[in-house]
Amino acid sequence: MPRTAAGVDDFKTLLPIGTPVYIAHIEGTPIEDMIATARRLARDGFPVMPHFPARLIADKVMLEDWIARYRGEAGVDRALLLAGGRSAPAGAFQSSMQMMETGLFDKYGFTRLHVAGHPEGNRDIDPDGSTANVDAAIRWKQQFAERSDAEMAIVTQFAFEARPVLDWIAGLREAGVHLPVHVGIAGPAKLQTLIRFAIACGVGSSLKVLQRRAVDVTKLMLPYEPADVLSDFARAASRDETPAIAQVHFFPLGGIRACAEWAARHVVSERGQIAAGGRPSPSAASGR
Repeated sequence: MPRTAAGVDDFKTLLPIGTPVYIAHIEGTPIEDMIATARRLARDGFPVMPHFPARLIADKVMLEDWIARYRGEAGVDRALLLAGGRSAPAGAFQSSMQMMETGLFDKYGFTRLHVAGHPEGNRDIDPDGSTANVDAAIRWKQQFAERSDAEMAIVTQFAFEARPVLDWIAGLREAGVHLPVHVGIAGPAKLQTLIRFAIACGVGSSLKVLQRRAVDVTKLMLPYEPADVLSDFARAASRDETPAIAQVHFFPLGGIRACAEWAARHVVSERGQIAAGGRPSPSAASGR
């Protein structure tokens, strides 16, 4: 987020040049702060991918203004399109699909569009607890990718367990959805912090991993680290000639510096592989 990015003196000391960085647009953040943060990161050599939360955007005029300013003032040509966590839309847009249908991202030369993936469902989209609406949306996005020139990928909510995510991806492939998947991983943080974020962001069954850890008093005060879940993804990749995970997307919930330094020590090898022998490409850092 712009306010957390402002606390980092020099991103070049934390991240390899060329690392993609997301900038989360939280309700109440002025667009000027978003663009200033994008401009700073782009100037320092990082491909910037700002969030476009549909339900915070009043109308097509506002959407075009944001897109044009990102492009003209910061050289941005990629975006993460989200419905946004707001229960009621601020204006014309309810979903990321409606923004995509405007054609504005193509008009301004955006070459890469990422969309949200929800391996454990999303109560904002499917209040009944099913996955009917999120499944229909992801199939629509696959069809959009087939008729669009933009490179597209699915970025998942952060998870603490590999198997549900891998099973979800297998289901996507069976349904004809072949977009690359960038798996969300929560960076190192206090356990209480992660549980709070997980509940707020609707993380489902894998939250039990944290809850089991919280029961163990000896682990309660120790920081959570994602080594186990990354190792599980890496082992799955080493067995699969077509790895399910294209990239890793870190959510630095315990702080940008802590996450970047942990990743540098434990995750990304000189070849950009995760864990030991994993196949996925170099990890992407989140600006959230």
